Amino acid sequence: MTPRMSKFAFAVLALFLTSSLLSAQEHEGSKTAWELFQSTGWVGMLLVGVSMLGTYFSIENFVSITREKLAPPQIVDELDRLIQEEDYDGAVELATEDGSYLSILVSAALRMRHAGYEEMIGFLEQSSAEQTFGLSVKISYMSLLGNMAPLLGLLGTVTGMITSFQKIEQMAAPKPKDLASGVYESLVNTTMGLFLAIVFLTSFFFLKNRVTKLSISITLQGVDMLKHLAGKAVH
Repeated sequence: MTPRMSKFAFAVLALFLTSSLLSAQEHEGSKTAWELFQSTGWVGMLLVGVSMLGTYFSIENFVSITREKLAPPQIVDELDRLIQEEDYDGAVELATEDGSYLSILVSAALRMRHAGYEEMIGFLEQSSAEQTFGLSVKISYMSLLGNMAPLLGLLGTVTGMITSFQKIEQMAAPKPKDLASGVYESLVNTTMGLFLAIVFLTSFFFLKNRVTKLSISITLQGVDMLKHLAGKAVH
């Protein structure tokens, strides 16, 4: 699947999930989804901002954290050819220009080729740890947003209760209808917060597992590309 198709698929998925949530709240004679959203107040706007950021990070991470992006097949083949031909300077130059995960690992290792094979592998593993940390930081924003969403929903619950108590204080004999706006504010914000938390935290843990698997696999691939250098004097 191309990056453009992936972005379109995730956009459709996000639209479908949002539409399903909102349509599930609509029944004959009840408020529309837009009317329910209007009752959320300023907390609802914050939740919309969280949903937009989370959707952006989800799409961007799902598209960019793939083997094709982290270890482009054509670059892998070219690096392997240059290493087999013992054109190490050419391999370092190509890896530096490419800048992908695997290229950074191979470049770091080959720059230390004069120190011996063990030192090369050590620098490769150190570079792998740094790159994996960078990817983990990149996807951690989804975890942050996923944990913020239910807290914002809880904040909306509190503000909704405040609205209801203000109505009680202002009216001598308030009716249930008079308190409805505060109740809607509480429940709709809570629902939105929980929904966003489920979506973004699920995406985060899926991507976390993907980062772990790819980092291990690509590191082993880099070691395999350099294994024939073991025991050789490399210049």
